[in-house]
Amino acid sequence: KSVELVRQHAPITGERIAELLGVTRPMIRSDLGLLVMLGYLDAKPKVGYFPGNAAAREASAALHFTRLAVREVMGRPVVLRETATVGDAVAALFLEDVGSIFVTDETGALAGIVSRKDLLKIAVGNNSASSVLLGMVMTRYPNLVTIEPDETVYEAIRKMIVHEIDGLPVVQREGNDPRARPEPVGRITKTTVLKLIYEAASAEE
Repeated sequence: KSVELVRQHAPITGERIAELLGVTRPMIRSDLGLLVMLGYLDAKPKVGYFPGNAAAREASAALHFTRLAVREVMGRPVVLRETATVGDAVAALFLEDVGSIFVTDETGALAGIVSRKDLLKIAVGNNSASSVLLGMVMTRYPNLVTIEPDETVYEAIRKMIVHEIDGLPVVQREGNDPRARPEPVGRITKTTVLKLIYEAASAEE
């Protein structure tokens, strides 16, 4: 959506983009930074954002990390069973410092995801929220966006931008059987990507 707004209204400031999207400027700051780094947008101080040159994305040595396999950069998944409670999930979110929990069934297959937003929705005005089972509040598989370990970081970034989400579960199917239910084996988030951008930029200095 941000890219389309820039195409329609360029040059446009970050504040105006946030206003048209109905969000605050801090909420989209990291998204805009990613879009600029990937070449979808260009930015000029005190002027605003313009449509970017996608060719620059291909030429930039600083973005070599986008060709890495997700398995090389993914973090450890934070997982709970669907029989765990909202209280368990809240504790895990704070202890592990993550934005979402992957929920699995009794076989270890991905059953869903529960985010901070999901937990907030169930908690507001509900005194018994902590005892509600995660299976009642999670977003269920297959209504999830996932990525596999051998896909590239670039594809992970593309999925996060297109679907406007902050992270992806990295999943693998037993024996690579496409009919098998996937199991969560990792996680990749916008924070992961921003760290890679920072490391790549630092290496060029």
